[in-house]
Amino acid sequence: MTGQRIVRPPTAFSVASTKQRRPREKNESHLSFIRSLKCCICGAPGPDAAHLRAASVIHGKRETGGSEKPSDKWVVPLCRTHHTQQHGMNELRFWAMHNIEPFGLALSLYAHSGDDEICESVLNAHRPPK
Repeated sequence: MTGQRIVRPPTAFSVASTKQRRPREKNESHLSFIRSLKCCICGAPGPDAAHLRAASVIHGKRETGGSEKPSDKWVVPLCRTHHTQQHGMNELRFWAMHNIEPFGLALSLYAHSGDDEICESVLNAHRPPK
């Protein structure tokens, strides 16, 4: 059988083709809801919707950074002061310093988005004692 040729697409052996990013999930109503809550650390009103950039394999969260923003389900309410601190140091160290597990918190808030009563209870359970 001469004359037959196997044709491969140009990306057949490309490593880059296996590393496609998943599209970011956007949810503006959830971000607005998060901004209506109180800071998960100090309880100050009017927080930012702070995205978690660190990874958590247990929670199915991959690391993001640079120009890539995480999906909107990975947000927690942080006042401006704590949001600045979160981005000014190692993120996992920041959360450990405040004794908060942020991935479970973000997922709980996302699962109950829009329910003020449940989310306030979730925040109180995660907020460090004063």
